[in-house]
Amino acid sequence: MSVPIDLHCHSTMSDGLLSPEDLVAHAASKGVRVLALTDHDEVSGLARAHAAAEQHGIALINGVEISVTWKKRTLHVVGLRVDVENSALLMAFQQVREAREVRAREIADGLAKAGIAGAYEGAKEIAGNSVMTRSHFAQFMVKHGHAKNIKTVFKKYMVKGKPGYVNHEWMSLEQALQLIRDSGGVAVLAHPGRYDLGFVNMHLLLHEFRNLGGAAIEVVTGSHQPPQYEQFAKLAHRFDLKASQGSDYHGPGLSFMEMGRLPALPSGCVPVWQDWPEASQLQ
Repeated sequence: MSVPIDLHCHSTMSDGLLSPEDLVAHAASKGVRVLALTDHDEVSGLARAHAAAEQHGIALINGVEISVTWKKRTLHVVGLRVDVENSALLMAFQQVREAREVRAREIADGLAKAGIAGAYEGAKEIAGNSVMTRSHFAQFMVKHGHAKNIKTVFKKYMVKGKPGYVNHEWMSLEQALQLIRDSGGVAVLAHPGRYDLGFVNMHLLLHEFRNLGGAAIEVVTGSHQPPQYEQFAKLAHRFDLKASQGSDYHGPGLSFMEMGRLPALPSGCVPVWQDWPEASQLQ
């Protein structure tokens, strides 16, 4: 049975294909009734999304997905119910935006050395006024025939040892969680099954995440296979964390799961939304 709650998706304000308005309309058309827009290190699309949500009868939750560096790995933490006017949050995202700009130029330089010219300008055109991400470079490269699809771009050009790879230091896990907590938000570890940490490091991460004030992990997500739902449900229970869910929808052709098709959380999970007034209206 699908659940009409989706707490992870992206618009054109980061690396999604749909504008905040079109994303909300798409979610509504798929039966979603509680939605969190969680653009990467960016909250500028939320005002537009709220206006659209009112038109479509959707309860919109303020969200953001923050990139962090933990043990030299890049992880993502979703902040839900954050205060989008919090000055520390906005200042931190401005710094991330500036750092992404530097990284984008370094990515373009590496691709140029591999014979792919004009990558910065092409990715910038696709990104428009949104933050520059690797996905924008991937879209540019597919468009110009350098790879058959985005997955191939990342495998061939964006991983360690490849020309478009840039080692980047994001904020720490502690910094990210403090920003979320201080802005009144709830911190959720995004798609933990994507990180290939192994048993020991996953347990270390969840222990540290909880001790720093993390509240939940994504159990059902477009990045997980069905067997992982139970796996992370058990880990949520073991570490006394609530469970969240989200399609991680980026748009047609960029997503592993369509909006409105999320299955129910495994039995025994405590939903991160259990006390939310928006969710109580669904009962």
